[in-house]
Amino acid sequence: VQLVESGGGSVQAGGSLRLSCVLSGYTYSSYCMGWFRQAPEKEREWVAAVDIDSNTGVADSVKDRFAVSRHGNDPYLQMTSLQPDDTAMYYCAAGRKWEGSHCVPDNWGQGTQVTVS
Repeated sequence: VQLVESGGGSVQAGGSLRLSCVLSGYTYSSYCMGWFRQAPEKEREWVAAVDIDSNTGVADSVKDRFAVSRHGNDPYLQMTSLQPDDTAMYYCAAGRKWEGSHCVPDNWGQGTQVTVS
């Protein structure tokens, strides 16, 4: 199983980015995808998730600015009005279990860095 994120970068406050994740080698026909982030010296936190039927969940802290979607096998995270507190490594994850609008991750990508100044 391989997950590869892309779309990260450096932006000024108020800017936007769209993160993408490409999944390959997953043998399960039904699975969900999630986005997580980890800032320096902080724990990894859940950001958003989308299931096989495109049901979604987004963390309250970002729900007014972030949106998650899925096109085929691949999830996207559209981020707008980015703030310095959004600076983090963003990870894509895939899992088989959907619980309360969260995707329980089984596999992780390597992450893509988002820096907001």
